[in-house]
Amino acid sequence: MTPAIEQLKKSRIKFDVLSYEHDVNNTNYGIEAVEKLNLNSAQVFKTLVLETSEQQLIVAVTPVTQQINLKQLAKLCAVKKVMLAEPQKVQASTGYILGGVSPLGQKKRLKTYIHSSALDFDTIYISAGKRGLEVKLSPNDLIGLTASICGDF
Repeated sequence: MTPAIEQLKKSRIKFDVLSYEHDVNNTNYGIEAVEKLNLNSAQVFKTLVLETSEQQLIVAVTPVTQQINLKQLAKLCAVKKVMLAEPQKVQASTGYILGGVSPLGQKKRLKTYIHSSALDFDTIYISAGKRGLEVKLSPNDLIGLTASICGDF
């Protein structure tokens, strides 16, 4: 059981866990989940940790099929610039390895931004905190659990 799943159980919200056999040679984790679980790619969201120009780490939850618009995200965060955080910083702050980062159950709770397209669906899929493990839940529940800000980026 991952910290993300533990947080979901404690919150008593409705969620489902889906698992698949992760291919260690595949580094496109979100698309791998879409393909192996036969999911609608628009409903599958990746969790990225970024660093702001003020050296603050933030989390962006965005569709797996999209690239983040760094300028728009920086504007939403009210900072000059954002860039992907180094893997060591990601693991140290979240407790998760790349490809298994969840917006839930992180060691250090980071400010979280969720792409507004999540609100187009009753349920979305996010990492459960381990490669090969996804969680299906309501985007509104995710927003509530992470105190997220929604926006287009």
